[in-house]
Amino acid sequence: MTASKDQHPATKLAYRRQNGWDRLSEAEKVKVMAFTSDYKKFLNAAKTEREVIGEAIRHLNNIGFRPLDGMVELKAGDRIYAVNRHKALIAAVVGKRQLEYGLNVIGAHADSPRLDLKPLPVFEDGDMVFFKTHYYGGIKKYQWLSVPLALHGIIIKANGDAVQVLIGEKPGEPVFTIPDLLPHLAKDQMDKKMADAVPGENLNILVGGIPLPDSELKRRFKLAILDYMHREYNVIEEDLISAELELVPAWPAVDIGFDRSFVGGYGQDDRVCVYTALRALAETTVPERTALVLLSDKEEIGSNGNTGMESVFFTNTVREITARCVSNYNELTFRRVLVNSFALSADVNAGFDPNYGEVSEKMNTARLGAGVVLTKYTGSKGKYESNDAHAEVVALVRRLFNEAGVIWQTGELGKVDQGGGGTIAHLLAGHGMDVLDCGVALLGMHSPFEVTSKADVYMAYKGYKAFLSR
Repeated sequence: MTASKDQHPATKLAYRRQNGWDRLSEAEKVKVMAFTSDYKKFLNAAKTEREVIGEAIRHLNNIGFRPLDGMVELKAGDRIYAVNRHKALIAAVVGKRQLEYGLNVIGAHADSPRLDLKPLPVFEDGDMVFFKTHYYGGIKKYQWLSVPLALHGIIIKANGDAVQVLIGEKPGEPVFTIPDLLPHLAKDQMDKKMADAVPGENLNILVGGIPLPDSELKRRFKLAILDYMHREYNVIEEDLISAELELVPAWPAVDIGFDRSFVGGYGQDDRVCVYTALRALAETTVPERTALVLLSDKEEIGSNGNTGMESVFFTNTVREITARCVSNYNELTFRRVLVNSFALSADVNAGFDPNYGEVSEKMNTARLGAGVVLTKYTGSKGKYESNDAHAEVVALVRRLFNEAGVIWQTGELGKVDQGGGGTIAHLLAGHGMDVLDCGVALLGMHSPFEVTSKADVYMAYKGYKAFLSR
């Protein structure tokens, strides 16, 4: 009797992407739901890079990690962390093997696209008061109109005092918004390209509309807001020049779908990888090789600045760790540590969206629910600024994940010549280490409300844990 096509032995030779929910046991599904419930709490508490690092520090302190600068010598099992200007962090668990054999590194980024206040933001027009903003990272500007926004950040006064600002997250608190143009008058606007319909200079935040009572007073609407800020925070307008105030969506992270299979929320690029990497490191006891998680800043604007991946924070911290682990430390020892290291660049990828299927090449695009995504290369226009991982590197991670029961898939960031994007992978690889991009697929990336599959979030954690423990 002739075998059917589905029964032919050759069918076993073909790669087949499988939905993760089909491969999870009922017990694992319960774990997925519990894990992502905690993940949503993290998203709600960490909407800016400073808040991400603050939450990370609180978590690390609670589970026995100690600041690196308080340690003289390090031994296997020691749990340490270092912080850079409240915006970047490195945490590590010292392994059994000598550091010269290399580190297992997971690198994610703490920043997300948002709206920043300009140094002098307050103005009045039309008997209303607005804040002027400058957008941060790659956004579709129109997505930030007519949505509730919360104000997060810090003001540093001339005397050095720090004033924390957080408005719009608690029930009953006011929120802010950018009013959109009504469709009745938007003919000219809607005739424009989407990229040009909302100029960046028009992303002005509505913040007030009650003037000071003196009708003869000039700019009395603006002065009323300045008066409120002085009474509430004891700051003056000049103090806003030395402030970092960010507008982010005011809504919480929530479940999506009748079956609650997805998480919707702001900042999942790249906080989904931040959270899963931290959880994985927390559950790493005494690994063979030292396990290290790096949370960098400024990735969304090129990784520049002294808290970005281009800075010396990573290399200097690895030097400090090496000097505390190795007798007779020298620069050659440090270089060997880096060259022999292996890193996962933990950043998100584009999930296939049937509504916009024309921008994806279906065979090589990640699907939500099919597991954590291995991305051999990123970049654009011929893999420009991509790491492009070696075949041996991809094979090692495949084998590691298969042995650990991690559900994974492969993915690219859209069709060739469609667009593209980058991560910190090429910057890590610049130190000589092997690097592979590995993260979670999103829908609506860089929007105020991104979507992940709970199965993929859990598999990222499971994969990172297997990697750090290798």
